[in-house]
Amino acid sequence: MASTRLNYQTCGWSSPTATTLPPRTCLGVARVNGAAVSSKKKKRGFELRAVAETAMEAVELKKDIAEFYDESSGLWEDLWGDHMHHGFYDPKAADVSVSDHRAAQTRMIDEVLRFAGISEKCPIGKGKTVVDVGCGIGGSSRYLASKYGATCKGITLSPVQAQRANALAAAQGLANKASFQVGDALAQPFPDGQFDLVWSMESGEHMPDKAKFVDELVRVAAPGATIILVTWCHRDLGASEQSLQPDEKKLLDKICNAFYLPAWCSTADYLKLLESYSLEDIKAEDWSPYVAPFWPAVIRSALTFKGFFSLLRTGTKTIRGALAMPLMIQGFKKDLIKYSIITCRKPE
Repeated sequence: MASTRLNYQTCGWSSPTATTLPPRTCLGVARVNGAAVSSKKKKRGFELRAVAETAMEAVELKKDIAEFYDESSGLWEDLWGDHMHHGFYDPKAADVSVSDHRAAQTRMIDEVLRFAGISEKCPIGKGKTVVDVGCGIGGSSRYLASKYGATCKGITLSPVQAQRANALAAAQGLANKASFQVGDALAQPFPDGQFDLVWSMESGEHMPDKAKFVDELVRVAAPGATIILVTWCHRDLGASEQSLQPDEKKLLDKICNAFYLPAWCSTADYLKLLESYSLEDIKAEDWSPYVAPFWPAVIRSALTFKGFFSLLRTGTKTIRGALAMPLMIQGFKKDLIKYSIITCRKPE
C-alpha cells in the first residue's frame, strides 16, 4: 500500500516511501537532524524539525493512554453514559441539559453516518461487519449493532474499557453482535479486508504515527467499505505558513501533556494521506460549531458534588485531564482546534 511521511515542520510530504510520522513533540526526547535532543535542553513543546520517535516513547505513550482510560472511564460512564465522544448540537441552542447532552452524543453517531451516506434509507445492513477503532466502552458499536444489526468488533488499549464494553454488550443482549478486546490501532489484530465499515470516533488524536494509523484503517477495510474518521485536528496552515504560531503550539502542548496526545496534524494532512491510497469519495468537514456546547457541559458536570468527589477518587491522570478541559474551549474559540469528520470509500 502507498504510504507517506508527514513532516511537521512543513506539513508537507517528505518522502513517498517513508512510513513514520514525526515524534510526539509534547513528551520525551525528540531527534533533530539525527541527534537526540533532551527535552530539558529544548523547551518542552513542539520541535518542528523532529523526524523520528523512539520505540521506548511509543511504548510509554501506549501505557499512559491505557492507564488514563483505565482511571477515567468509570467516572465518565457514571456521569455521561455509554458514549465517550462529543455530542452534535444545534449551534443556536442554549441551556442544554444533561439528558440533552446524552442525546447529542447519540445524534453525533447518526449525523456521522448520514455524512458518510449511511442511514435508515441506506443502512449498513444485517450481516455487515464493523470495526470500532478506539472503542472506549463500546457505545458506538452497541448502537450500530442494535440499530442496524451489524456485527461489531472493537479495540482499545485499555483493559478496563474492553472488559466493561463486553459486560455492557452482554447485559444488553448484544454479546453475539458486539465484542471488544485490547488491541493496538497501529497494528490491528484483524486480517486484511475484513470490515464493511471502519469506524474511528475520536481516537486518531492519540496516534503517534498518523500514516500507520491510516494504513491500518485502509488495510482492514473490505473492498467497497466505508471508512469514517472523526478526530481532533489543528487548523490547516495558510499558503505562506510553515508551521503554527508559537502561542498555538504552546496551547496544544499543554493539551498534549494532559490528555496523552502525540503531535497534532491538520485535516489537510489526513486528506493527503488518504489520497495516496486512491480511495474514492473522500470528503471532510469542520464540525466545530456543532460541538461547541460539549466542553462547557463536561466542566459543569465535573463541578457538581457528585462529579467533584468522584473525580478526586479516580487518580492523577484523570485529574490532570480535567484541569486541562478549559484549554480545549480556548483552542476551539481561537479556531486552532478543529473537530473534523473525514469519510471515504475503498474501491471495489
